[in-house]
Amino acid sequence: MPQTVIITGAANGLGKSIAEAFANIGDRVVVADVDTGNGQKHADHLKSKGQDALFIECDVSNTADIRSLVQATVKHFGGVEVIINNAGVSEFTPPEELDVDCWDRIINTNLRSAFLLTREVAPLMRENGGGAVVNIASTRAIMSEPSSEAYAASKGGLLALTHAMAVSWSEAKIRVNCISPGWIHTGDYSKLRDIDHIQHLSGRVGKPEDIARACLFLTRPENDFINGENLVIDGGMSRKMIYQY
Repeated sequence: MPQTVIITGAANGLGKSIAEAFANIGDRVVVADVDTGNGQKHADHLKSKGQDALFIECDVSNTADIRSLVQATVKHFGGVEVIINNAGVSEFTPPEELDVDCWDRIINTNLRSAFLLTREVAPLMRENGGGAVVNIASTRAIMSEPSSEAYAASKGGLLALTHAMAVSWSEAKIRVNCISPGWIHTGDYSKLRDIDHIQHLSGRVGKPEDIARACLFLTRPENDFINGENLVIDGGMSRKMIYQY
């Protein structure tokens, strides 16, 4: 049974691959992004293949845009069964130079937006008998690089938000899970070095399709026993013990 899926940040990179994966299995896809050029281009590409896709311009840090996104989706498709909260920004700034505006921009885009969009869609899912939400976090939620305070906080917040929403909306049969990708290369894969690949336990750097397949799995109705979880997909990197000699 086809589902209607909203994917934020779906004009480029990881979100683009996630949107394509859902469209390829026959789901109705909403490409939501502030990038109007690439967003519309991607939706048109999917439609050219006979797939059901719609581009909606949306700045997820803007509450009015989120409300309009949901209203336009319902008007076009009749409802929403799945949300992929993927939109995000990454800016690494030394903490003593990190100003409030930059902090707020990252938190609002990466974290607050996931709550606001899910809250907006939850009543529709409740009326429809349930739904599925996947929040795209990062391994930076559990391990850090220098100058990543705002980004790490936003992704760590997504992990906590995931299990909190899973508990709050369990009675409405709304499942909420999280995926924490590691190194997922969205550029020219052929230009990666051997050391880039072999440092992973899986022997390779991740691809967007690795995350897209997990999104498909977590949002299938038959997989409803997975709820409130964080799935780390990083080729085993965060399981390595690394010493410096």
